[in-house]
Amino acid sequence: SKKSTDVIRPRSSNSKGPSFSPSSRKPKTSKSSSSLSQPSSSTSITNNSVLSSGYFDNNSSYYNSFSTQASKNLSSIRDSLPENPHIYDFSDICSATNNFRLNRFSSSSASSSWLCNLQGKQVVIFQRKMRRPIELADLIHKLSVICRSHHSSLIKLLGVSLSGNYVYLVYEYVHGVNLRDCLRNPKNPSFTVLSSWISRMQIAADIASGLDYIHHCSGLETSFTHNHIKITSIIVAEGSLMAKICHFGTAELCGEVTKDEESSKTLRRSKSKVMKIEGTRGYMAPELQFTGLVTQKCDVYAFGVVILELLSGKEALKFLVDEESGGYQRVSVIDTAREAAAGGSAGVRTWIDRRLKDSFPVDVAEKMVLVALECVEEDPKKRPDMDKVAGQVSKLYLESKNWADNIGLPTDISVSIAPR
Repeated sequence: SKKSTDVIRPRSSNSKGPSFSPSSRKPKTSKSSSSLSQPSSSTSITNNSVLSSGYFDNNSSYYNSFSTQASKNLSSIRDSLPENPHIYDFSDICSATNNFRLNRFSSSSASSSWLCNLQGKQVVIFQRKMRRPIELADLIHKLSVICRSHHSSLIKLLGVSLSGNYVYLVYEYVHGVNLRDCLRNPKNPSFTVLSSWISRMQIAADIASGLDYIHHCSGLETSFTHNHIKITSIIVAEGSLMAKICHFGTAELCGEVTKDEESSKTLRRSKSKVMKIEGTRGYMAPELQFTGLVTQKCDVYAFGVVILELLSGKEALKFLVDEESGGYQRVSVIDTAREAAAGGSAGVRTWIDRRLKDSFPVDVAEKMVLVALECVEEDPKKRPDMDKVAGQVSKLYLESKNWADNIGLPTDISVSIAPR
């Protein structure tokens, strides 16, 4: 335009820069358009940063070359950046835990953990025993894939350290409590943080989405098995009340899962002298107790148990004293859920946690119970994959949201999980 040509025209006629006057413009014909496509060889840029018409005429090729060069630069920068996962020196682990003399964050027969600061970050360090030897190259590959994963329902693994027969897994710290303490407060059994149906459906959707990501690892072109799904492995974050799955990558890095077991399609007994079966009573799938093989179907079974606990508020498995016989009576949440489902909507309604005060959509609750019971089928072939389960739970969560909106229930209540 005339205005733009006036802007780039040199102010002084004595300037050595190129002149560009409106009178030199040619009519827009096919010949002129073809001649404008080639930049002038006599074009130069003065100290006043005057741009010639050749620059504007060749902007297409310039931007193409610039895009290519920028892509190469970004690629080189990305390659030069340090890898996200860390293989920590054992001395750093000892220093962070004060030679393991800090008060333990948690402890069990299989692992111990410490809450501490490591390289300026608040982390939780888990100590677990290696079940099988693992090559360093294989360890680095698995670690890099696991640490590249990003999902809102997973607690991120920052790195590992090795010492003797033990592996030390460093996870980020999430402020909150485990799902068991949210559901069952021993000091006040009548109180629960998850006092609304929507909050429990949100927890169920978070767990299903996170476990589906573990099994299929969208974008990472691989799949993993968790092998530690249970109610104490789910952290409910403070404030948001979102569920986050702990111990992602533990089974892979500790040698609990091998490639042969991942690809195995037939049930066979494992070498019991080499492999020690580890699991939590009430969450172990029947085939895991028989063969010792860790598969994704075992995760589906454990997920179903967690959902039944979430809906009923009851323990997965407990033993009650039988006063008549003097023995113990085994009570499983799976058995009670099957009895409730056999009774239809009325049976499910009385089985759901009474602390919800009967404020939930009965049809959605019945569907959730059926989904969980399908996950705990004794035959692993009859259990669905987690992608199907996650889709069903997500759909039921949306139905619950619509139910809450229709009856005018608040869905954004902020609840504190601090001791009371």
